[in-house]
Amino acid sequence: MGPETTPWPVAGADAGSRAAPGEGTTLLIIAKEPVPGRVKTRLTPLYTSTEAAALAEASLTDTLHAVLAMPALRRVLVLDGRPGPWLPPGFTVVRQCDGGLDERLAAAFAACRGAALLIGMDTPQVTPALLAPALGADGWHDCDAWFGPAADGGFWALGLANPDPELLRGVPMSTAATGAAQRRRLTDAGLRVRDLPVLRDVDTARDAERVAAEAPSGRFARTLARLSRTGAG
Repeated sequence: MGPETTPWPVAGADAGSRAAPGEGTTLLIIAKEPVPGRVKTRLTPLYTSTEAAALAEASLTDTLHAVLAMPALRRVLVLDGRPGPWLPPGFTVVRQCDGGLDERLAAAFAACRGAALLIGMDTPQVTPALLAPALGADGWHDCDAWFGPAADGGFWALGLANPDPELLRGVPMSTAATGAAQRRRLTDAGLRVRDLPVLRDVDTARDAERVAAEAPSGRFARTLARLSRTGAG
């Protein structure tokens, strides 16, 4: 059984304290419990709600294991729901706060101590190599923020050397202009921003096929292959 969820702030964080970026980076994954009918609803009706939840679980699991392979001060799963057997050891689990996505992302950063890098659960093709530029020894040298744009106009990763929740609050989420708006918020604040590669989120069946092709050995690709049927995509 996975760890119980805990309220904010993240366990081990000292309220109001900040660690220098060189002291390590907290890795955050923001995710939703893979429950049928609550996740990957755009994959239906081509896939049933149970199958869509299985794909969401596989995507989240691939992401969790990629994060486990990277050095970190702390690994935190910011979860809407409860942890299940899909959660490997090595993560602190905290519940998402109420409010819109901008508020939930802001709260995740506000609870961190020092530099933090947040990624979502919808890019199972993420690898340690993709995250390495932000997490290397010089990841925060002459850099205040890391930004990972998504192919749909959003973003899949956001890193802040000194997390400030106001950098996220009020940014319109889930639109084709979300990524541009978030990156502009960073540069308007005078931050030095470095970019990670563009990745595709898994939202539709076509997205799922393309992402699986990019990472054919992952759990997500294997799950998709098992569930695929004539006419899929």
